[in-house]
Amino acid sequence: MTFHILTGAPGAGKSVILRGLERAGLAVVEEAATDVIAWEQARGCAEPWAEPGFIDAILELQQSRERRAGEGLTVFDRSPVCTLALSRFQERADSPALERAIGRLLDEGRYHREVFFVEGLDFITPTAARRIDLEGARRFAGKHRRCYEDLGFTLIPVAPAPAEQRVETVLRHLGAPG
Repeated sequence: MTFHILTGAPGAGKSVILRGLERAGLAVVEEAATDVIAWEQARGCAEPWAEPGFIDAILELQQSRERRAGEGLTVFDRSPVCTLALSRFQERADSPALERAIGRLLDEGRYHREVFFVEGLDFITPTAARRIDLEGARRFAGKHRRCYEDLGFTLIPVAPAPAEQRVETVLRHLGAPG
């Protein structure tokens, strides 16, 4: 298993950690939701997360990025399990495509069963794609935690700390040089 997952609350610092892992020489894959939101907003949809096809659009981009990933050690900023958490956070029914993706993820075992769970900070910085308050981000993080645990993943906490320290926590666990 060479695919590792970095997950956690919106605004917890996952992207910063991902940049640090990339600088350390690891292959990384960006999360898909922000890009789906940016694309749809550029096309004139102010709130793409409210659209019926939003979850499947994220899933499709995630799967496309997964197919293009190499065979070596790769860290993904989110996974289809995160998309499942988002679907449930938004109180949507799980789409057939999402159910198939989760089944495939579990059956194929491409993702390591230990997941880096980036714990939230005491603040959140709103962006065009991140329009959630701190309490909502904490609830969303709890939904992520439950989805991963319910599917049998073990969460490796990445506690709030300076960015370099958080990156080192992940590198050390991966056995990768820092």
